[in-house]
Amino acid sequence: MALEDLVILLVEDDPVFRSVVAAFLSSRGATVVEADDGQQGLERFCQRDFDIVLADLSMPILGGLDMLKQMIKRKPSTLCIVVSGNQVMADVVEALRVGACDYLVKPVNDLCLIENAIHQCLGGAHQQDVQLDDLEELSYQELEEHLALLEQNAEAAKSVQQQLFPPSEIDYPKAKIDYSLFKNDDVSAYFIDSASVGDQYLIMYMAHFHPQDNRCAFASVLLKSFVNQKLKLFRNSNTQTVIEPFNMLSYLNERMSKSGLNIYVDIVYVVLELSHFRASIAQAGKGLRCYIRNEEGLLPLAMPDSLQIGVLEWGQPSTQFRNLMPGESLCIISSIPEHKEMLLCNEFLGLTYQTTIAPGGYVQMSF
Repeated sequence: MALEDLVILLVEDDPVFRSVVAAFLSSRGATVVEADDGQQGLERFCQRDFDIVLADLSMPILGGLDMLKQMIKRKPSTLCIVVSGNQVMADVVEALRVGACDYLVKPVNDLCLIENAIHQCLGGAHQQDVQLDDLEELSYQELEEHLALLEQNAEAAKSVQQQLFPPSEIDYPKAKIDYSLFKNDDVSAYFIDSASVGDQYLIMYMAHFHPQDNRCAFASVLLKSFVNQKLKLFRNSNTQTVIEPFNMLSYLNERMSKSGLNIYVDIVYVVLELSHFRASIAQAGKGLRCYIRNEEGLLPLAMPDSLQIGVLEWGQPSTQFRNLMPGESLCIISSIPEHKEMLLCNEFLGLTYQTTIAPGGYVQMSF
């Protein structure tokens, strides 16, 4: 059966929904351990190993978000899918930020959506057994209400997106990330993120969404969750995609093009191998550029333009490999001369609302 040999922790305070989901998962071959609130879920989690956790976010005693944070603190490789009501999008975003692989929105009208999400989180090994028509990693049809909310409500979109942005300075054991992004609307069309991948790699990426409207907030959520999933799978030794820029952009293009957002993305994705300071870089679109920064200034890496991601008939990204010398930094910059000047003056401000500066910005990885 499709979920045979999987042990699933189901944490849900609604006894009827919990019973229905548990019966469905069991019928598909899984061993299901149930808990009716976050505290009981955490206790069950500490008692044995689970392949995946399926948890509601709104629960008594200990909420799903706080429970998830404690689980990931105890076991960073925890795979978790969260289930959200219609009024807790902020908690969904926070769950993705701390490491959830995927999320579903109540009401879940087709229980096969849950099975599909489980397969996606585990790497799709049994995806052929799921009777769905090209349903992608996130349950887009179930999320239409949130997308409509973000499209219509600028304040909601702004709040959702701002939670995803990191502080202006991020210190890793062997490197530091600094950035400035400028916006003159409620929602930024630009997004940046970075992550440590084990002890050997560091990733950094910058994206520019087109067109610029409230969908950019939702696109930021999708992009971060897609990267999160590949990061989780790497930590569980299931895939190397997150440290392979060419394959990562190919994967992101497939997901974004089928997301239903009709949004296109310029992106530069950088992976740094920390023992030899070897950088692997992939670029899609032409609105962003990667540079080497040294004492002489900014040296652009020669990378030809390619199609933006989000295009069904997409070809392939441009790629570059570079060994970094002592004193060199890697930078991604939007195509505004003023942004280069501000970078060279080390003006790192994080995400900033500024009507006198063109939208865009820069991010720097230094050592």
